Amino acid sequence: MPISREPILRRCRYLGISPMVMGVSKESKKNPNANTRRKVSEYGTQLKEKQKLKFIYGVLEKPFRKYFQLAEKMEGKAGDNLITICESRLDNVAFRMGYALTRREARQLVSHGHFLVNGKRVDIPSYRIKVGDVISLREKSRSSAKFKDVLEQTNGRIVPLWLESDKENFSAKVVRLPETGDLDYETQTHLIVELYSK
Repeated sequence: MPISREPILRRCRYLGISPMVMGVSKESKKNPNANTRRKVSEYGTQLKEKQKLKFIYGVLEKPFRKYFQLAEKMEGKAGDNLITICESRLDNVAFRMGYALTRREARQLVSHGHFLVNGKRVDIPSYRIKVGDVISLREKSRSSAKFKDVLEQTNGRIVPLWLESDKENFSAKVVRLPETGDLDYETQTHLIVELYSK
């Protein structure tokens, strides 16, 4: 499985997003406005927006293009649908619930079978959740030192409104599908639509 080895802080600085979006509490000490004088073409702006979403959710080009094709077929705006699809990934849900420090870590934890969907073990990070699904931490994993440490560090993380958190049972229920307004970062999905429409 291809993995991006590029430092998170450097990539965040290039894409203009806060490292907090990635679950990293550090900030780059380098000047964030160092390259603002450089003129960026329309294509460059569109490409950067696509790279930003791919980087945030850890999705490669081929599956990301499939997500876009699926978003186009759904009702509503393709850009908003694309966000819904990306946010509906199981690894992202695990991250949003506060059971992983970063989405990269969430992807690994899902792959190792630590999470259940409606009581059944699911080890596919790209698995798409639906309204009514209950995502929970496996019984054996609840007492592990790893998750106790993670939960301490993510204690202040705000669980999005589309998830109904049940901390006592280490679970969350999907009450509705995620929307663009639920994001903790700014995005211009119309640029991605324009890029793929060329």
